[in-house]
Amino acid sequence: MPASAAATSAQHGSRSARLRNEDDDDFFAPQRTTTRELPDPEPLLRNLTYCAIEALAGARELEQLARWVTDDVYRRLQKRVILAARSRRARGVSAQRPVFSVGRIHRCEPADGIVEAVIIVHQRHRVRSVAIRLEGFDTRWRASVIAVL
Repeated sequence: MPASAAATSAQHGSRSARLRNEDDDDFFAPQRTTTRELPDPEPLLRNLTYCAIEALAGARELEQLARWVTDDVYRRLQKRVILAARSRRARGVSAQRPVFSVGRIHRCEPADGIVEAVIIVHQRHRVRSVAIRLEGFDTRWRASVIAVL
């Protein structure tokens, strides 16, 4: 085989391998799921609210949320958990399970497979809210945003 033919063959082979790898990446990447194919999001919204507040209070391990949140959400919550733990340590306060109840859930669906919600949380001396965005991937909900306000 002449050198130029071998080079052309090698270029074609690497191009098709690259296309095949891109197709594989798309195939194995998280697949969007429609709302119709997903379970009712309300129980997950309640549970994520409980877990997030308890994790920030130091009464629950953040790892328990890992399956239900994106990597970005996990990292942001982890930073807040670390800061809350430092603050408790500086004040000499130990971690305690917070006393609260989850109130009303206000939710909307801005697009198919996406739920945005604000959950009202009642504590002894204050009312807080937790904003959560759920997105359907691989036939289950995952939180792409959790903001405890």
